[in-house]
Amino acid sequence: MENKSTSITDFQKKVWITISILTLFVLVIWMIKITFSVLLLVFAGILLAVFLQGLAGLGRKYLKMSEKWSIGMSILLTFLITIGLFFLIGAKIQSQTAELVETIPSTIEAAKNQLSKSDVGNMILNQSTSDATVSKLKEFGQQFFTSTFGILGDVYVILFIGIFLAISRQTYKEGVVLLIPKSGQAKGLELINKMGSNLKNWMKGKLFSMLVVSVLTAIGLALLGIKLWLVLAILAGLISFIPNFGPVIALIPAVLIALLDGPDKALMVVGLYVLIQFLESNFITPLVQQKMINLPPAMILTVQLLMGSLTGGWGLILATPIAVIVIILIQQLYIKEDTVELEP
Repeated sequence: MENKSTSITDFQKKVWITISILTLFVLVIWMIKITFSVLLLVFAGILLAVFLQGLAGLGRKYLKMSEKWSIGMSILLTFLITIGLFFLIGAKIQSQTAELVETIPSTIEAAKNQLSKSDVGNMILNQSTSDATVSKLKEFGQQFFTSTFGILGDVYVILFIGIFLAISRQTYKEGVVLLIPKSGQAKGLELINKMGSNLKNWMKGKLFSMLVVSVLTAIGLALLGIKLWLVLAILAGLISFIPNFGPVIALIPAVLIALLDGPDKALMVVGLYVLIQFLESNFITPLVQQKMINLPPAMILTVQLLMGSLTGGWGLILATPIAVIVIILIQQLYIKEDTVELEP
């Protein structure tokens, strides 16, 4: 009887251990789900810190500045460039943005009138104005532009986290490493440095790509005589940060503005954006990826769809750098660990 009682007790312990593990797992998943938007803001702050550290690295390399002075220089220079751009082209952008907002209703009406002249256009109008389509667009818009603390609050949090991470990079890095068991701290530090290096290279390439897209778009739209070309070019450059969806989003206002001058001008704008996207995808991106992780397009699109559906705008914007981190983790923790070196 004692053996039977003992066996029942052992069985009950195993059941309770199993239930406890499952409960802990569910709680962890639940906590990640409800805090995922906050984690995205933290990750955005990390990206800002990587940018500031990269800019500070230039000061240390070429100007022989100390760590503190180089970080201060990078933060100050970033704010000065932002303010300088605002004062140099801010008035122009503000007037063109106001004009863009005012012309949106008329451009939409002009687009409807042009589309209604053909059978295909009428079919597109009927489909786009259906209740199901409108409700989906409203839902997507609300999800895209609604975030955890509001846009201004999110920007404040990202700036706060990014600046403090950049200033005390080593302190935070050592704090993360201390959370890892001693046997894995060396590997953990190597992994953190690897992720930081790849994110820095990715950001360099992305900023270069955004600049090229913005300049090419500005030149093309100016040559075509499109109104609000400066705002549209800056918008195209900024939104190109989002692969796949960014160029499509940037194309919509440009086509609406071009429709005011007729469908021929709108087709020329579409051709311009397609050409720029072709150049960016086939020449700029391959050139950039020579110094960074090669991200498969299908993987980027999959991560974007998952992140966008889970968290909306921030998930869609940060999907690509998150994919970079995932690839590094898989390579360092799974592929390299399981690779067996063959004897010659």
